[in-house]
Amino acid sequence: MGAFWFVELGILTLFLQAFNPGSSEESKCLPGFNSEMYIFKVERNHLQSGRRLGKVVFDDCTSRTSFLFHSEDSRFKVDGDGTLKLKRGVTLHNGHKEFYVSTQSKGKKITVPVRVLHEARHGHHHHHEMTTQPQPGSSLSLPVLNFPKSSGGLKRRKRDWVIPPINFPENGRGPFPKHMVQIRSNNDKEVKILYSITGPGADQPPVGLFTVDKNSGFLYVTQPLDREKKDKYILLAHAVAVGAGKAEAPMDIIVKVIDMNDNKPVFTQDPFTGTVPEASKPGDEVMQVTATDADEEGSANSDVRYTILSQEPQLPSPNMFVINPVTGMIRVNAAGLDRENILKYTLEIQAADLEGNGLTSFGKAIITVTDSNDNAPQFVTPSYTVSVPENKVDALVVKMPVTDGDDPHSSAWATTFKIVDGDPQGLFNVSTGPSKMEGIITTAKPLDFEKNNKYTLLVTVANEVPFAVPLPTSTATVIVNVEDVNEAPVFSPVEKMIKKPEDLPVDSDLVLYTATDPDTARNQKVTYKIRNDLAGWLSINKDTGLIKVKSPMDRESTFVQDNKYSVVVLGTDNDEIPATGTGTLIIELEDVNDNPPTIDERMIKVCNKESSPQLLSITDKDGAGFAAPYTVQLQGSSLSNWTARMNDTKTGIILTLKTMLDSGDYTVVLRVSDNQGLHQESTIQASVCDCKGADVQCIDKAVAGFGLSSILGILGAILLLLLLSLLLLMFLRKRGGEKKEPLLQEDDVRDNIYYYDEEGGGEDDQVREEHTRLGLRFSLLRHTLVHSPSPYALGGISVAVLEGGSND
Repeated sequence: MGAFWFVELGILTLFLQAFNPGSSEESKCLPGFNSEMYIFKVERNHLQSGRRLGKVVFDDCTSRTSFLFHSEDSRFKVDGDGTLKLKRGVTLHNGHKEFYVSTQSKGKKITVPVRVLHEARHGHHHHHEMTTQPQPGSSLSLPVLNFPKSSGGLKRRKRDWVIPPINFPENGRGPFPKHMVQIRSNNDKEVKILYSITGPGADQPPVGLFTVDKNSGFLYVTQPLDREKKDKYILLAHAVAVGAGKAEAPMDIIVKVIDMNDNKPVFTQDPFTGTVPEASKPGDEVMQVTATDADEEGSANSDVRYTILSQEPQLPSPNMFVINPVTGMIRVNAAGLDRENILKYTLEIQAADLEGNGLTSFGKAIITVTDSNDNAPQFVTPSYTVSVPENKVDALVVKMPVTDGDDPHSSAWATTFKIVDGDPQGLFNVSTGPSKMEGIITTAKPLDFEKNNKYTLLVTVANEVPFAVPLPTSTATVIVNVEDVNEAPVFSPVEKMIKKPEDLPVDSDLVLYTATDPDTARNQKVTYKIRNDLAGWLSINKDTGLIKVKSPMDRESTFVQDNKYSVVVLGTDNDEIPATGTGTLIIELEDVNDNPPTIDERMIKVCNKESSPQLLSITDKDGAGFAAPYTVQLQGSSLSNWTARMNDTKTGIILTLKTMLDSGDYTVVLRVSDNQGLHQESTIQASVCDCKGADVQCIDKAVAGFGLSSILGILGAILLLLLLSLLLLMFLRKRGGEKKEPLLQEDDVRDNIYYYDEEGGGEDDQVREEHTRLGLRFSLLRHTLVHSPSPYALGGISVAVLEGGSND
């Protein structure tokens, strides 16, 4: 057994020598620290000033032993030999403190991370134990991770075990594989332990990034790590006793990749463009530049600072702009921006990480100076005199062009106008023309020559944006002369309403409706006329405007709407070009009782036995004051057979047949009176039917007029006709066996009907011709009846009778 361990120890020694970084004389020397990261362990959180923590070792590939080191944290000091000390007291609030130490070599800045770690001396069997062993060729000890002790057998560790991560810097320079940590089993003194790891980076992609010596438990990384690709790996360590199975429960190993400053800042755009008004004051913001850094967020490696390196042109000052080093906001630093002299500035910007001391990148910011409103617009002409006719709205008064020295088509060049004096009533309106460089005045309300024939307006001009500097405002004076025009006479009021009774006698005065001529200086005469008198009821005196009744008015006329009758009255002056004004006269007609009530129904049907009452409706064209309640009286013979009374509302008549009458048509006369006694007799045509109750069924009189004798006579005639037809058929059948003779010889027919003396003249010839034709017809009839066996002979009889009758 001892020989076996001796052999294994020899193999392990050879393996360590093979991977020792100092064993290769062929390796090329590169300046740098002898460790990718320094970890200095302390036993307490509060550290006193002056305490020595340890030493960093730097090799610049020369024989130098003293260097100028710089600590990122000013509370720590690094001597020339690499000794790390505390300049003042430090408290490790989170149990650790990380910062960077750097030095220069061959013009290049080389940085190494340093970690001060508080590690308590007391432990607990449930907590992970870490010890250190010397690592050949390094001033730092190699951490050892012991598997947690477990009293419950070979179960996986509990959640409350605290296992600190392994912090390993990215971008290691090798040589690889490189030691990271040693894992050990608490039972490695009793039995032979074989170690292995699983998880991403071990047996899962990226496979083989981490390896472990199965015998010693040394954990290696096989290639440089890249935090920007993956910042943390979680491995599972296994310890197996040879011949006995698992010796320990699996243990998590967390490898945290420490960021190295391997990414320089990158500007989000290049170039940046912005604008600044020429009238800007120092301190005014112009634009913001930004850069990103792919290194660890929140660390010094990604803490970017900005600097302006140069400005072109350097006029009127080389420092016209300043940049906030943290935010990248560029502000105006000096007055004197003048667009007319310098239109554009180009700034070269630097972005550096490590709070401005690390990697750098460069970009440009192009700032365009924009126009400010430092030139006031000026009227081309300071005064205008114009004439405008009265009574027109939106009439053009004047157009006033202006000039402006600012950038054309900018808000500092476009103009606005305002009337500041001479228009207290708001009769005028001023607006900016489409070109933005002229003011247009128009009338907002009608001007009245008789009230004011002259206006003097004071107009100012400004820009759409305020002046950047105090400037005098340009003004213009506009004198407006109002032109007199012939105005139409004006009725007062424009719409006049009167109330009159509808039965006002013809030629009665209704109202005096006149108009006044606003052109008082012209002394014109107004004449009157009525228009739209659809009913033709009114007349007007053309000189005085007195309106009278021309024909009787009727409130119930179709020309009256809602008791009102309207006409238009015209008033025309006697100017060379006459003007006409209009007024409306509305006559509200008061109702009088001039329409008696009438019955709507004109025909009714009732049964003559147990007749149902008939409800008749009443209409009165007069208003409610001269209508219901109504009364009714039967007139004449209607009293004997009928009863009539009003319904409960006194608006309808209930008519009832009280005696049984023969079926037929009867006349019922009713006198209906309104509430003022005005009455009218209405006639109702009542059809009395031979029926009972409300089911009125009337038989047509033409059918009902045939009596028993008439029916018997009709039946007898039909039988006689049938008998004659039978006899005729028997006669024809009897003569069926005799020789048939032609109905008429062809020669005879032609001689008797068609041939006669055309040269004979006078009335006698015509009489003889008629007699001849008549004899021929009777001869033809006789011949047909005697000789024709055809069944159509009966038709021949009908034709013969008709022809004989027509020539009798």
